[in-house]
Amino acid sequence: MKWLSVVAVAASALAINPIEVVGNKFYDSITGERFMIKGVAYQQKPAYAAADETSFVDPLADGDACKRDIEYLKQLDTNTVRVYAVSSNQSHDECMAAFADAGIYVVADLAAPDLAITSSVDSWEWSVKLFDRYKAVIDDLGKYDNVLGFFAGNEVSNAKNNTDASAFVKAAVRDSKQYIKDNHDTFGRAIPVGYATTDANDIRVRTAHYFACGDAADRADFFGISMYEWCGAAVDFDTSGYKNRTEDYADMPIPVFFSEYGCLDSDGPRPFNEVAALYSDDMTDVWSGGIVYTYQEQGDDYGLVSVSAGNVSTSDDFINLSAQMAQLPSPSYSPRASASASASASSEEASATVACPAVRFGEWNASPKLPPTPDADTCACVVNSLECVVEDFVREEDYNELFGMVCGLDPSLCGAINVNTGTGKYGGMSFCSMRDKVSFVLDAFYQDQGKAADACDWYGAARIVTPAPVDDSCKAKIAAASSQTVRPW
Repeated sequence: MKWLSVVAVAASALAINPIEVVGNKFYDSITGERFMIKGVAYQQKPAYAAADETSFVDPLADGDACKRDIEYLKQLDTNTVRVYAVSSNQSHDECMAAFADAGIYVVADLAAPDLAITSSVDSWEWSVKLFDRYKAVIDDLGKYDNVLGFFAGNEVSNAKNNTDASAFVKAAVRDSKQYIKDNHDTFGRAIPVGYATTDANDIRVRTAHYFACGDAADRADFFGISMYEWCGAAVDFDTSGYKNRTEDYADMPIPVFFSEYGCLDSDGPRPFNEVAALYSDDMTDVWSGGIVYTYQEQGDDYGLVSVSAGNVSTSDDFINLSAQMAQLPSPSYSPRASASASASASSEEASATVACPAVRFGEWNASPKLPPTPDADTCACVVNSLECVVEDFVREEDYNELFGMVCGLDPSLCGAINVNTGTGKYGGMSFCSMRDKVSFVLDAFYQDQGKAADACDWYGAARIVTPAPVDDSCKAKIAAASSQTVRPW
């Protein structure tokens, strides 16, 4: 009986047509009908915790809650939910099957609160550990046909002084797409991978163009924007900023949608009169819908419902949004072309792109030359070959002091761990763990000092070890990593 129930869940989860990207729009991959996102953010507050907090509530791991909430999501005409963090070691069969049965797709962030590319200056990286997290989530959710796609980053570059971070997010997009492609036999399709950005005035267009430019293998499949410009009932398409934003993104060759929307002002419940504009002819040629923030109340007054002891209470926001969705006219979008014509069109549209933003000091500092794909074998080969390594008891928060001492004495010893997003140059060890990188520079100093015993001490923070034998494949990786050096300025 248990085996039969698992089969039933899997079959149910497959009873929905996957969504595909053709040009700047989403389509049902089987019927060819255009797909417009009518979404709701679906995650409890702990998923938005600070980066040093590891706990979060997986919204797709509670089958009873998902089934309970579907009734309310359908009252909002929801066809998509966004989840910001999931656990790759919990079962999502029950929720995904229930959503599939209800015609609801999922767009999932690949990061976690403690494993993400962040906007913090000088802490950007696309590392082995991060890539392992992304692959684990893709492996877990990629088997469900109602996964619309994955976000490789969320609101990372939000000002001119952290545009560097976009290079690492775009590398994450590239590598996640390639991982899905390499495992096509497992996933059965090209699951779209995109990015969700903040509506930052001074970098919004450059950010969009950066993720949509370049080779098809490198660029995002879709682009989401957190859009909170339409506030209250007194504004309209022209005065809210929606008209200007539609003009800003009119040249985007990939689907663009609101990854969050629903401005909260001081005049009471949100009227959601922007819904009529978002799904009108004024916007639908450029935009592919949006995701309202957020389903469950988290103490910030954005919740459409409140949940207490498993019981759901709807808010005035919920009532207003439901009414606005119910008033939308039946859509009359042009379908995707026939299969043969679509294949030709897809090929042509896949080559369509926009110019990458120019690197300018203080304005944009992310080159289209992206960081390398993280390679755990390279890190292991290098570390196993070292003769001076950091002591196990040294805390990660103390690594920067060691980096500062070694690199301050001789910056050339740290070239393999450096990055320069402006020039698009990345050290051969830049994707390895902090522990691996600090051991690498300690050993570089030790070798530079002729292996003097006191050159591998650092007040007891380092120790001399016997390196492991190195085979030919490792020799090549070590040579490549050591030769790829970068000046950080």
